[in-house]
Amino acid sequence: MIKSYKDLDVWKKSMILVTEVYHIVKLLPTEERYALSDQMRRAAVSIPSNIAEGHARYNRKDYPQFLSIARGSNAELQTQCLICVNLGYVKEKDIQKALSLSDEVGRMLSTLIVRLTTDPKPYTLNPKP
Repeated sequence: MIKSYKDLDVWKKSMILVTEVYHIVKLLPTEERYALSDQMRRAAVSIPSNIAEGHARYNRKDYPQFLSIARGSNAELQTQCLICVNLGYVKEKDIQKALSLSDEVGRMLSTLIVRLTTDPKPYTLNPKP
């Protein structure tokens, strides 16, 4: 039973992804400290943050929108990781774990969005305390 967003596997995976991204940005050159690395950290942090915020709203209608924002942030992060490779800042092997986690998080988000928007059974998030 899901009592909290912390019980969601997609939230747990996205938290691991955040940690991985923080390791990657340490590999970037100093001149990217406030540009690309900052965008990458923000995109990564946005994923579990939007999962948590959407879940905490206790509203089936709003929740998919927050998950959609998380999915968009995930795509943004993937793009930024590939930019790092294209610019020669990191090797593809350095971002492979993050990209793999990101792909998995993306699939999980898509599945959750579909279930929330198409499941005919009533779905209620935990009642407000």
